[in-house]
Amino acid sequence: MDAPPARPRADAAPWWRTAVIYQVYPRSFADANGDGIGDLPGIRDRLTHLRDLGVDAVWLSPFYRSPQVDAGYDVSDYRDVDPMFGTLADFDALVAEAHRLGLRVIIDVVANHTSDQHPWFAEALASEPGSAARERYLFRPGKGATGEKPPNDWESVFGGSAWTRVADGEWYLHLFDPAQPDLNWRDLEVRGEFEDVLRFWLDRGVDGFRVDVAHGMIKADGLPDVGPRKQVRLLGKGDLPFFDQDDVHDIYRSWRKILDGYPGQRMAVAEAWASTYERLSRYVAYDELHQAFNFEFLRAPWDAVELRGVIDQCLASMGAVGAPTTWVLSNHDKRRHVTRFGGGEAGLRRARAAVLLMLALPGSAYLYQGEELGLPEVLDLPDQARQDPIWLRSGGAEPGRDGCRVPLPWSGDAPPYGFGPASSTPWLPQPADWAELTAAAQHGDPASMLTLYRAALRTRREHPALGQGSSEELEWLPAPVGVLAFRRAGAPSLVCAVNLTDAPVDLAAAGIPVTDAPLLASSAVAGGMLPPDTAAWWSVAG
Repeated sequence: MDAPPARPRADAAPWWRTAVIYQVYPRSFADANGDGIGDLPGIRDRLTHLRDLGVDAVWLSPFYRSPQVDAGYDVSDYRDVDPMFGTLADFDALVAEAHRLGLRVIIDVVANHTSDQHPWFAEALASEPGSAARERYLFRPGKGATGEKPPNDWESVFGGSAWTRVADGEWYLHLFDPAQPDLNWRDLEVRGEFEDVLRFWLDRGVDGFRVDVAHGMIKADGLPDVGPRKQVRLLGKGDLPFFDQDDVHDIYRSWRKILDGYPGQRMAVAEAWASTYERLSRYVAYDELHQAFNFEFLRAPWDAVELRGVIDQCLASMGAVGAPTTWVLSNHDKRRHVTRFGGGEAGLRRARAAVLLMLALPGSAYLYQGEELGLPEVLDLPDQARQDPIWLRSGGAEPGRDGCRVPLPWSGDAPPYGFGPASSTPWLPQPADWAELTAAAQHGDPASMLTLYRAALRTRREHPALGQGSSEELEWLPAPVGVLAFRRAGAPSLVCAVNLTDAPVDLAAAGIPVTDAPLLASSAVAGGMLPPDTAAWWSVAG
């Protein structure tokens, strides 16, 4: 018999301010029909895993109709489900089941670009230069005597030029793959179309949106050259004429009005890269989006000074506009943090400590599917199995993102590990040594990563200093070099300490208010001694 839906928090704050949201990458989550690709019925069948894990919401990466050049981030129809994932009826059933289990549903909106198979782009190619159909995109004449050179020096995030020439000599902009032409968001028809797309899915019951490339939808007037700078190194660090332009905020003010017009606290989170914390905070002004991903936390090394600096700056910049900070350790675009933190036993210990650090911080947290199983990055995928356009466009020089997208292991001793029927072959090969990492193998094991995540999320929901009624403030405590320690206010309060060094630390001797028995720890703790690469929570009176 199913457990009852998760109870709402006791405070009146909007749900998204402290929510834990779980990202599902649909093609790699669960395969119900045995074709080797995950699908919506597969997700629906596994929603109880997320309910039992203790998350508040599920975010679905794209499932729309698409040629799948970039794993669904090249959309050809924004109002339908790609047949590889199921049908609109399957989507409606998934949302209904998620809501029954107490889970909210967030979906991606990919608005910076469409697929080159979208009807609008087909119409643009068939139309004359300067036509209304071409105005929906960014077509420009080339430079040089015959227009043989690109209009400017912009580079694709995936490598190579950001421009492709069409048969009549004009060029079109694609900040990603040539199969992903950028839309012209200064065109009113484009704006109206996406406002309707938002309403289409809100009417179907979705609780929010993750806005893909939220920083890229407006380009600088005149499309000026970047100049002799390595553009890829400036992403999220320097000023670029195709990212984080001031006029992009007009779009989100109009979207916020739509979201506020629906009941149930609908929300949106920005995938936005900006050159400063202050510029990032503009995306979550009171009349724009509700959250923005905190990628600096994801990019921070396993170092106490670096992590504290990121935490302080993020809390300060988001607090200045009254928005919650979001925390994330992994996603479908980044190397899994078990591997990023060193791999092997060291990486696993640090990953266990990192999640306790993250879940003790004020704000909202995002989990990426499989991190609750301690999955590492798959580094040895066969070349012929890789599908990421980064791999393809770089001629194999860049490994791309397939290594963090390998299908999940649910049960069994060999691939496909319950991802699909035993006779099926997953779209990316799973390692032969993942039997101990399956959800079934970890269930009930007190030392497993899955058990730690379940305990942490349950405690986060129940403890007055973390979940319901929690203060948005954080008080740093004096701590030895290489150790982070802070208190979250409550009755009782909660102390979190993280030892990022390679030697045990005596917390009691350092004056940190701890007891012999922590509320929760990422590895065994006794007598106030915190082992290397370990985090722990203590419930403290006052």
